[in-house]
Amino acid sequence: MQGKDTTKSTFSQLLIAVNQQRDFLHQQGVDKYVKNLQTHKLLKLLILAQLNQHKGLREISISLNSNELSNSLNLDSISHSQISRRLQNLAPDIIGSLHRNIVVTTATKLGFSKVISGLGPLHIIDSSTISLTLSRFLWAEFRKTKAGVKLHQRIVLVEDNVVPDKAVITPAKPADKTQMEALVTEKDVIYVFDRGYFDFKKFALYCKESISFVTRIKSNTVIEVVKNLPVPADSNILRDQIVVLGKGPKKMKQNLRLVEVKDTQGNTVQIVTNLFDADVVEVSGIYRRRWKIELFFKWLKQHMKIEHFYGQSSAAVQNQVYIALITYCLLRILQAVAGYTGSLLELKRMLVTCMFDPFRSFVKKLHERPRGNSRRRRRNNHEQIFQNVLKLVEAGKGEQLDLRIPEWF
Repeated sequence: MQGKDTTKSTFSQLLIAVNQQRDFLHQQGVDKYVKNLQTHKLLKLLILAQLNQHKGLREISISLNSNELSNSLNLDSISHSQISRRLQNLAPDIIGSLHRNIVVTTATKLGFSKVISGLGPLHIIDSSTISLTLSRFLWAEFRKTKAGVKLHQRIVLVEDNVVPDKAVITPAKPADKTQMEALVTEKDVIYVFDRGYFDFKKFALYCKESISFVTRIKSNTVIEVVKNLPVPADSNILRDQIVVLGKGPKKMKQNLRLVEVKDTQGNTVQIVTNLFDADVVEVSGIYRRRWKIELFFKWLKQHMKIEHFYGQSSAAVQNQVYIALITYCLLRILQAVAGYTGSLLELKRMLVTCMFDPFRSFVKKLHERPRGNSRRRRRNNHEQIFQNVLKLVEAGKGEQLDLRIPEWF
């Protein structure tokens, strides 16, 4: 939050990170010949559409009949056809770069230093296919009767929370591992990915360049055991070995570590990694964290409603996916600034209800909502909690909150 102005609307507070990108957009020259619907206004309009789950451009256009929204955007009215043209003519590379800038802001607010593993930050990579109607999106065909795009996503775990990091959007047809070069770019982190990214050549490169990774092995992989390592008693670890993968010309020259564990369903899971000095139980726990990205994809699809696309071109689809990711980041920032430790979905629901209320009012309502039946405890505690939150919010330190919220919150 900027300064001590808690009377500004919650909508304005939500969009601070977008407003900070106006110089970037100006440098890109995206509005050189635009008179009314400048890019930052288009983004705000589409962010609101994501939050309200508008299904079409006409619904977005009609939303400007709201005086509050019209005044907030300084935009009296705009036709659905104008929105369509701007969305389709906007270069996805620019919106992708803007998304990346806002990711940096999000990471700063949430704190990259708070990582779940003592070994370093966890960067989890996976993809999710978004289905499209083949008759309307012929450019995205990947089967005889289906079309789709694929969101290749890298997330970072901050404590137990997800920070969406780099994203690449492609037609659905290319294999996941074709995007490894774009997503595996840093050292001093641990990359976690599934079998769709299994590639001996890449593994050899990562070993050579000291890039740490943890992944699941394919069932038909040839394994040569070099050394058996001790397995801790009373654990779900079945074996811990130094191995070489492959055979013939494809056989790797580098050693890897194979960890075999039994999951909660009683299934055997084989994990390979180049983390030789890590505790074997910790290696197992690192791979288990991969499910966080599955939850992220599920949340994005359910609550950003990106199956309703406002344009049929490749640019329009990519831009809308990027805007959905930007919206998620803005919600995370708002959650940090408001010092809210509840679910992101609850925050989103309250935001939609209080969009144009003063931010102070939004924070108060957010923190006073009971989660149980004890009205007496709520009366006694919620006002004090709100006052504590408000002091930090007014000082611009909402993201530093570490409240011990009672069970009824």
